[in-house]
Amino acid sequence: MHIALNPFSTLLYSLIILTPLIFFITKAIFSNNISIEMSKPLAHASIVARRSSERGYAEHGGWLKTFHTFSFANYYDHKFNQFGSLRVLNEDRVAARNGFPTHPHRDAEIFSYILSGELTHRDSMIKKGAEGAQGKQFYRMKRGDVQFTTGGTGIAHSEQNESNKPVHFLQIWALPWKYGLKPNYHTRTFDEAAKRQGFVHILSPLAAGPDATAAEEEAAVPKIPETIPIHADFVMGAGIIEPEKTFQWTVGAGDAVTQKRKRNVYIHLPMTKGGKAKIRLDFRDNAILEEGDGAFITGVNAGDVLSVESVGEAEAEVVVLDSN
Repeated sequence: MHIALNPFSTLLYSLIILTPLIFFITKAIFSNNISIEMSKPLAHASIVARRSSERGYAEHGGWLKTFHTFSFANYYDHKFNQFGSLRVLNEDRVAARNGFPTHPHRDAEIFSYILSGELTHRDSMIKKGAEGAQGKQFYRMKRGDVQFTTGGTGIAHSEQNESNKPVHFLQIWALPWKYGLKPNYHTRTFDEAAKRQGFVHILSPLAAGPDATAAEEEAAVPKIPETIPIHADFVMGAGIIEPEKTFQWTVGAGDAVTQKRKRNVYIHLPMTKGGKAKIRLDFRDNAILEEGDGAFITGVNAGDVLSVESVGEAEAEVVVLDSN
């Protein structure tokens, strides 16, 4: 039996049959666009992991346990001498009532990022500024503090753990944009709550640049407000990412750097959660870092956006070192 359908019935029948198919296709296309859009900013980037087990490691007299991402002291690997202007990244644990005795430095930008415990800094400079209020000859740093020294023409300092508990910190060096700078010192505390909201800028280039006058050096104005100024085309950031959350790092902090193209970004995940923290970079399954791991990111330009997702059981404290 043949049943004739009027035009309205034919249209209705077609919609009933085709709607599920249209919905499926639309959803697939939309989902694919979202995926492409989320990964597009760094699709051109290279991400190479530096596994914790591959780092240099040393123990000194039972008081120091240290991992070296780059060649340092007795550890040497010609493939890992520096990355852009980033020269040293050591993850140190110093036992109670021990530390580094007074020793000299020159022509390096040196900074410590305190993860836990206390570290007492002394150096050969008399002027300490407001941060020296704890004492004319020392500054005692705690979690959240960053201590920064411009070695310049020469400085002597010590880093001691004078407490009854171990101290865990990152020791980082960057190469300055010129030699023979006047030694200088900064310490700043960075808010824990802010780090849980997104990446917090910690270091940014001295606004006056390599040709800064003596007055501009004294003023020490950074490119990014409320950061520590560094004599390098270098930005540092840190964030604390809860599981299943994602933070975004803007390469070069946008306009904060001079070299816009071919930036060198290093991501480090310190060993703070007993192996329970883990991150994924740029939504790539082959770019998952565990505690102690790092990653070399190249082929990126200022303004590119790197997504860092916490995929472990515990929150991940992530440090970003973004250099020319």
